[in-house]
Amino acid sequence: MEHPLNIYNTLTRKKEQFVPLHAPHVGMYVCGPTVYGDGHLGHARPAITFDILFRYLRHLGYKVRYVRNITDVGHLEHDADSGEDKIAKKARLEQLEPMEVVQYYLNRYHKAMDALNVLPPSIEPHASGHIIEQIELVRTILENGFAYESEGSVYFDVEKYNKKHHYGVLSGRNIEDMLNTTRELDGQDEKHNPIDFALWKKAQPEHIMRWPSPWGIGFPGWHCECTAMGKKYLGEHFDIHGGGMDLVFPHHECEIAQAVASQGDDMVHYWMHNNMITVNGQKMGKSLGNFITLDEFFTGNHKMLHQAYSPMTIRFFILQAHYRSTVDFSNEALQASDKGLSRLLDAYASLKKLTPSETTTVEINGIRSKCYDALNDDLNTPIVISHLFDAARAINTVKDGKGTINVADLKELQEVFDLFLFDLLGILPETSAGGNANEAFGKAMDLLLTIRQQAKQNKDWATSDKIRNELTEIGFEIKDTKDGAEWKLGK
Repeated sequence: MEHPLNIYNTLTRKKEQFVPLHAPHVGMYVCGPTVYGDGHLGHARPAITFDILFRYLRHLGYKVRYVRNITDVGHLEHDADSGEDKIAKKARLEQLEPMEVVQYYLNRYHKAMDALNVLPPSIEPHASGHIIEQIELVRTILENGFAYESEGSVYFDVEKYNKKHHYGVLSGRNIEDMLNTTRELDGQDEKHNPIDFALWKKAQPEHIMRWPSPWGIGFPGWHCECTAMGKKYLGEHFDIHGGGMDLVFPHHECEIAQAVASQGDDMVHYWMHNNMITVNGQKMGKSLGNFITLDEFFTGNHKMLHQAYSPMTIRFFILQAHYRSTVDFSNEALQASDKGLSRLLDAYASLKKLTPSETTTVEINGIRSKCYDALNDDLNTPIVISHLFDAARAINTVKDGKGTINVADLKELQEVFDLFLFDLLGILPETSAGGNANEAFGKAMDLLLTIRQQAKQNKDWATSDKIRNELTEIGFEIKDTKDGAEWKLGK
């Protein structure tokens, strides 16, 4: 690569050149979903963000072990340390086994990720499947003097840890300020300080998900799972840990503290965080009544939606903003993304039908290099997309007979679209979204338009008009060009 990949490290708060600890191998850990409800647009953003990073690192020649965990225990209702386990609560209310709840929502999550063309991770470990590793982590932290047992639970001693290390290094928070502003919570008097967090929680008799431990029957604290599973699958030191910006504090801050307390230093070299998706400036969430599931986006079945939006429109919408900037949902923004994506896909379809000339008169110089530069600049996908729109304009100029392109440049444009739009940005071409059925459908439409073109050549205007009018009536857009006719599904 002519230019190195630079990524923004949340820990140092600056862009840094990416240098793997053990090249060509790269270890990447991303906090996956807490599977107790239907996935929404906010869940799609980290999945798509780190899918781009996964794709690009592999394209650069790295061998990536991508771990994306499933939180299926320890995520409590009120905060990280209090309330009922969210999955256990659903299981109790619906009279199901907790793992039935997990599997149901995990199946739906995987289906949505497949629709969004998010590649599966290398490993997808469940928190409930790594209780032994989490118990061992807690035991080590206790032995090192940074935790204490209280009434059958084990808590991390934040104040003691901060005397030797720095709690707040990732989020920039100050422990004295936290101690002064954190109110005492009901049922939390077993903690030395309200900012201490649970490593292991004693299970009450009604708690469904419970395991034996040296401290009694209980379950692991939410923060333990990623530290334990990251260490197991990627080692004590690995390259990238990512997730949504809402995980910076407390989750990832606690992960750093756990790692340092257990092994003496942080496990992670680069911390990366994507920003939030908002609705009218507010974070999308059930409590605010602005929660829209991915299935509802795909079907249009929600009062806030004016229409259904395809998975590729959702993916394109997310990639049109830099991953560290907020994205505000609106129907107008999604409709604009839908039209923009159609422009690129239409240009790509036209590209394959262009007749090359001896010379090139349209401006396409350096598009490949510019796209690489954008991705190397902290995965700047909106800039990549802007360069692809430049390429689309050049294609349409040639298509309209106002410019020419030679064979080499025609091949270069096709390779640029194939690489950046489809392989790296992960957009599915229209013919790929439905596999063989869509391909056959496209060929059938081309056959119909060929018959219509033959009818026009034979001056059989009745047949020509009948084909065009009936296709238009059932929702197709037919456009006559100097080279024949083009079609697409209407919006």
